[in-house]
Amino acid sequence: MSDPRPHSVLLLDVDGTLLDYQAQLPESAGAAVREARSRGHRVYLCTGRSRAEIYPSLWDLGLDGLIGGNGSYVESDGEVVWHQVLPRDVVERAVAWMEEHGLAFYLESNTGLFGTEHLPERTAVLLGGATEENIAQVRQGFPHMIYDPTQGRDEVNKISFVLEPGLDLAALAESFAGEAGIDTWSLTGRGPEFGEFGQLGVHKGAAVRRLAEHLGMPVSSLIGFGDARSDVELLTACGTGVAMGNAPDELLAVADVVTDRADEDGLVKAFVRLGLIDG
Repeated sequence: MSDPRPHSVLLLDVDGTLLDYQAQLPESAGAAVREARSRGHRVYLCTGRSRAEIYPSLWDLGLDGLIGGNGSYVESDGEVVWHQVLPRDVVERAVAWMEEHGLAFYLESNTGLFGTEHLPERTAVLLGGATEENIAQVRQGFPHMIYDPTQGRDEVNKISFVLEPGLDLAALAESFAGEAGIDTWSLTGRGPEFGEFGQLGVHKGAAVRRLAEHLGMPVSSLIGFGDARSDVELLTACGTGVAMGNAPDELLAVADVVTDRADEDGLVKAFVRLGLIDG
């Protein structure tokens, strides 16, 4: 099959899209990305992860750049196109609220992830219990986590915290109105498990448009791939939007193409369907 999209820009969410929910890269997905790049397509990650959480195994796919922190950071060909962080005073207020509620949390920046000491144990509960095996799995998933949240507060893209029963996120959102947005995300794909302090007006869609302008390419040439509610703006900003098979209804509603789950070779199937690579 000849390639009908020689100049497409592919924007891949990471967790649940490029990687499965065990943070493993399916062999088919890695091969699909490499083949797409060999055909002249540009490939960017478009993720909630900050740059510090994009490990060498991902860069080794031959990426052209990164949209990180849910749109707070844009990098292309090694050049920083745009970067914005949470104000220090907002970070301090957020940390005070989380500490008051005894929450496990981590600050996400481009230079590091800075978490509380009990983060692995609290996160392991989401995997089925705070067993030694699950705690080890969490630590392996955050291999460079620095367990000291007093650091990095001037360069925070966003903050994540483990959800606990009884938290009033509506009241939290009201308390931080005009300063930060409050959202949730899933580690396992089973539903909201983490809360998040994010930047107002910052999302993947706005970042995609910045990238398109930087590249001098129309958004119609962009293809976005995602699996979660935070990918709605990504898919609607791109000329073509692809949702993974386990995506929530609000993402499926804006998708042009629906494929299978990441662990069912969903990414490569979508690439073939769109004519990006041969089947």
